[in-house]
Amino acid sequence: MAALEIQNVCKDFGSERVLKDVSLSIDSGQFLILVGPSGCGKSTLMNAIAGLEPVTSGSISIAGDDVTWHTPADRDIAMVFQSYALYPSMTVRQNISFGLEMRKVPKAEREAAVERVADLLQISQLLERKPSQLSGGQRQRVAMGRALAREPKVYLFDEPLSNLDAKLRVEMRTEIKKLHQRLGTTIVYVTHDQIEAMTLADCIAVMRDGKILQLGSPDEVYNNPVDMFVAGFMGSPSMNFINATLEKQGEQYHVRIATPGQDDLVLPWPASREQPEMSEWVGKAVVLGLRPEHFSEEDVRLGDAAEGTLFNASITVVEPTGAEILIQLPLGDKEVTARVGPKCKVAAGETLALRVDMGMGVLFDPDSERRLA
Repeated sequence: MAALEIQNVCKDFGSERVLKDVSLSIDSGQFLILVGPSGCGKSTLMNAIAGLEPVTSGSISIAGDDVTWHTPADRDIAMVFQSYALYPSMTVRQNISFGLEMRKVPKAEREAAVERVADLLQISQLLERKPSQLSGGQRQRVAMGRALAREPKVYLFDEPLSNLDAKLRVEMRTEIKKLHQRLGTTIVYVTHDQIEAMTLADCIAVMRDGKILQLGSPDEVYNNPVDMFVAGFMGSPSMNFINATLEKQGEQYHVRIATPGQDDLVLPWPASREQPEMSEWVGKAVVLGLRPEHFSEEDVRLGDAAEGTLFNASITVVEPTGAEILIQLPLGDKEVTARVGPKCKVAAGETLALRVDMGMGVLFDPDSERRLA
């Protein structure tokens, strides 16, 4: 196990800078996920940590040792690739033990390591098979076993589940989570799948255009995004962005949403979440961010005791998913998505009473897209 520290790392490919002054640090045993859209630089950063790509400037330290210019073999890391990268002519046993053999580990220790990881990953019955005789999920377990047999300081996972089908991805995600909980190893994991990021990570780094926009826990990144990109990227369905105007009546701030053909919806902003700089935005356009779960159907048993502002929503689309129902409704100058319970009886074209939980709402600057409150 080891702490990883990256300081002011830049990486150029010709005249193009793909990593722009990247800095982050994680404690020993943490599970860090680098997440972002394709081309944001997350795999390049992973390759720089592994030593597969030399950095243009900056430094990388593992367990307090500066490894910036060390070869991959001298960094004491293990990497699991998207493509599995198994040797097709070798058996599973040979694939797992090959790295140990190259490091001159005694045969008895190699065999013990193979048995240990095979038992851990439940692939003991596959040890004499070759990769061509395995399913995608089994190949991924073998690739993980090869990395685990080494017991390095840091494990690097580069989109390891992207080649698997949806059901197998969920299963393997659970296995990786259990594995980290049992071993307490330091892991850096690259994915473009924000659900993987939310479910696996202790710490998430959201990247865009070669920069880290936000580094924090899954809860912090999800509920307190620094800008509209992070807010929209994290979460499925993504956050709704609603054009509005900030107003103040007496001591109370309100957010006014004008919807064509309907009365304006005026939502009170919680006093506990007021910011001093909000006074500068009174009368100006803002963007209100609300996640689908911040809407809830009215329960007649609760009546006026329920929290949130009640309004009547004209439903345009209903999407049952089994565990929940996603509904589309006009709000402001666009349609938004709300998430309601599976027993909610509503059809397209009907009106549904919904409450809005402004205690979880977020305000953004429409020009800079930075968070205001």
